[in-house]
Amino acid sequence: MEKQFNTAGPSIPGDHYLLDPLTRVDLAEIESLIEAKRYFVLHAPRQTGKTTALLALMQHLNAQGRYRCAYANIEGAQAARGDVRAGISAACHAIARSIEDSTGERALYEWYRREGEAIDPRDRLTALLRHWSQMDGKRPAVLLLDEVDALVGDTLISLLRQIRAGYAQRPMAFPQTVVLCGVRDVRDYRIHSGDGEIITGGSAFNIKAASIRLGNFSEEETRALWLQHTEATGQRFDEAIWPELWEDTRGQPWLVNALGHECTWQDKELRKNRSLPVTLERYKAARERLIQSRATHLDQLTDKLREPRVHRVIAAILAADDREADALHEHVPLDDLQYVEDLGLIQSRPQWRIANRIYREVIPRELTYTTQTRITHEQTWYVRPQDRRLDLDKLLAAFQQFFRENADAWIERFQYKEAGPQLLLQAFLQRIVNGGGRISREYGLGRRRTDLFLEWPLDEAQGFLGPVQRVVLELKILHKSLEATIEEGLTQTAAYAEQCGAQEAHLIVFDRRPGISWDDKIFHRSATVGARTIGVWGM
Repeated sequence: MEKQFNTAGPSIPGDHYLLDPLTRVDLAEIESLIEAKRYFVLHAPRQTGKTTALLALMQHLNAQGRYRCAYANIEGAQAARGDVRAGISAACHAIARSIEDSTGERALYEWYRREGEAIDPRDRLTALLRHWSQMDGKRPAVLLLDEVDALVGDTLISLLRQIRAGYAQRPMAFPQTVVLCGVRDVRDYRIHSGDGEIITGGSAFNIKAASIRLGNFSEEETRALWLQHTEATGQRFDEAIWPELWEDTRGQPWLVNALGHECTWQDKELRKNRSLPVTLERYKAARERLIQSRATHLDQLTDKLREPRVHRVIAAILAADDREADALHEHVPLDDLQYVEDLGLIQSRPQWRIANRIYREVIPRELTYTTQTRITHEQTWYVRPQDRRLDLDKLLAAFQQFFRENADAWIERFQYKEAGPQLLLQAFLQRIVNGGGRISREYGLGRRRTDLFLEWPLDEAQGFLGPVQRVVLELKILHKSLEATIEEGLTQTAAYAEQCGAQEAHLIVFDRRPGISWDDKIFHRSATVGARTIGVWGM
């Protein structure tokens, strides 16, 4: 059977292209922590290979013969929420069964069903782990506990405190090491107890010795994973794909695998004929399909945007205006920045930015998805029949009127009001180009602008393999005088158009000053920078 790129669940060596999971963690550090009888945290964003790494670590430790290591996923206890009796019962059942599966120690599960289930839930997990640890006087127990942060309320508090309660008895009467695994570091747990008290994970589990984060693939690892497909099938990848793949994913494991799957499996022509190479345009088409699919991973990503801590950080990035971003920055705790970075949504170096190019596409699309569905403008209104080019002057003039009529009411609907004007334009453009063209986005703090790069194929039959209309749109919030903002914007627009190889360029200036009439805000003129003519639009 031909291997595939994996997009769901742990990777299986015989079924999936796979990098050695133990090379993605500092194995020497982990072994040192276990040797020193430490309890620690291993965390990573969803679908980054965390479970695959944990299973490989379990197999590695058991093969050494020094420890009895078990992996247990306790996500099922989430359904109990704050019900300690039901939650701890579900967690203990999962742990006892998983220890049997991992180590073959069936006697523990039999003991648990016979005696353990009768123990008070507030002490049941401690008793279970104590009994397991005492079953073998020679080999200490090591427990890898996955999806811990899926639990909520008093169930999570009880679990953490019961593990802490047995800590002093390790290794003879409690596991030598317990590794808490989840999306978040334990310090980021904000647990609402049944009596309304908010308890942090750090206070409920103050025995943590270290926090290890499973990172993304490196650029070399990203390429090496894809080249496993070439080695297995002979199908080649265009060399021009590699820099695009890196910028699109920045090594985010699910994205790397999902794009590989789209290129080599979902593209039926390439799947049927492995002698055909994966070209850059086929890759770009696969990328667009992935973005439009709203896959579970991308859906979970946008769900995080509703969290207040995430909102504070992402809003600062999307605002793309120094004054607003600086004001937001004053109210963004460093812990929030670290939390959002731990979730894999942003990179903090060299500056705050959304983590990769695909996330930069998905986030504004998702934030404006409902808005797009309510915009009545149609693609055909703006496509010139004689040459199938998008009429950007007509389109932007229409948006000016749309913005004048709708901005105040529609921007209030956005969760991210700080970036409302830019998001509304992006929603309008996305509505027009959906199913035909592509929009790439760049934005970040300190740049006072949002860059949009629109690509529109002029031959429907050839698509992006044929001639393409390329347009740059530079979005700026008025922050100085109008003329100073335009002067700065024209230089930036011309440079970005040159970088993208765009034939057309437009600068759009949003005037958000109170008390300015719409007649003064709305204008259209042209300006020349070098040999390039740039349209300038006031909103």
